[in-house]
Amino acid sequence: MKIIRYNKNTDLNSLLKRNEDEQDNIRNTVLDIINRVKKNGDTALLYYTRAFDKCELTHLQVTEDEIQEAFDSVPVALLNIIRESAANIRAFHEKQLEKTWTYAPQPGVTLGQHITPIERVGLYVPGGKAIYPSTVLMDAIPALVAGVDSLVMVTPPGSDGKINSHILAAAKIAGIHEIYKLGGAQAIAALAYGTETIKPVNKIVGPGNIYVATAKKEVFGKVDIDMIAGPSEILIIADENANPIYAAADLLSQAEHDEMAMPILVTTSEVLANKVIHEVYRQIDEDINRKAIAKKSIDDYGFVFIVKTLDEAFELSNKVAPEHLELLIANPMESLEKVKNAGAIFMGAYTPEPLGDYFAGPNHTLPTSGTAKFSSPLGVYDFIKKSSILSYSRDALENVYEKISTFARCEGLDAHAKAVERRFEN
Repeated sequence: MKIIRYNKNTDLNSLLKRNEDEQDNIRNTVLDIINRVKKNGDTALLYYTRAFDKCELTHLQVTEDEIQEAFDSVPVALLNIIRESAANIRAFHEKQLEKTWTYAPQPGVTLGQHITPIERVGLYVPGGKAIYPSTVLMDAIPALVAGVDSLVMVTPPGSDGKINSHILAAAKIAGIHEIYKLGGAQAIAALAYGTETIKPVNKIVGPGNIYVATAKKEVFGKVDIDMIAGPSEILIIADENANPIYAAADLLSQAEHDEMAMPILVTTSEVLANKVIHEVYRQIDEDINRKAIAKKSIDDYGFVFIVKTLDEAFELSNKVAPEHLELLIANPMESLEKVKNAGAIFMGAYTPEPLGDYFAGPNHTLPTSGTAKFSSPLGVYDFIKKSSILSYSRDALENVYEKISTFARCEGLDAHAKAVERRFEN
């Protein structure tokens, strides 16, 4: 990990920049995949599944028998944990529900907002380096709470043509309507444009690798998307009394996701900084199965910033706008107002980041790469549409129509003016 003494001249953009040299080549590859899926449909999907997943499929859709077989293979104790997690996630997201509302600012006038769910949503669940049944719950449950009628999951199969049993069990518990054995940019293209087997969706959510993220970016406009998710990040603000064992463990909880994950410690204590660095490397050697991934993340993208005050720590954090922000400080609730930009805020020594990943209830699909400066965690609000409601009586319109026509003519739009004036010509 790199130790940096932070000051107002520290160039965070240069320090925290990830290597993006191959993005143009990736975009060209993704565009070719999208175009082939648009042109050849299921044939292209089966071709790419053979090429990328080393799997020869006879059918794309997961059957009810396959789902039940997977469900029955998962230990009952784990199923109960998944059910409890799902209940927590549902309870939290039900707080986000919005309702249609109207009000009458004056006699004869009704204004308001009509809330309707998006009708058909695609959910991408990654495979590869790790299996994420938690992502199934986090992405599916807010959509179902919102009232989405048709929720479609895609996830890459193994070389045996099967989907991981934990993912299918989570999908069954969540209540997903359709599941397809499909991953990569080709899955995003199929969701956006449809094929013989897969009906197109209105929105695509869920994280994936750089090819998936690039494909989502390319189909945006044809469909909506949730966000372009980058590698995971955690930033811990710690004072001199923080426990270095906890801080190191929490940094590693994100480092093991991806070689490009970014673990950051910001502290007022140089003594603590050195203890945490020592503890990080000790825990990698002793406790981490995904040791090579975690070590590369720590070595290449791990940072320790020494600051003079906690105010300076929050200033730095707001510039980074981390996906996960942990406050290992005394009385963290008193400092909450200092947080301006963060995906999720974990407060205190007994609120570790994995609590949010799996169990507490708030969504773990969070803005990354500084996008917390302008975006929010995935939520029920991502799966609804809002329509404005306007209703005027004749008397109410007569009171204002001349003002409307005057306004319209100042923009040179005579037909707009006439549309209100003709109602009162006779």
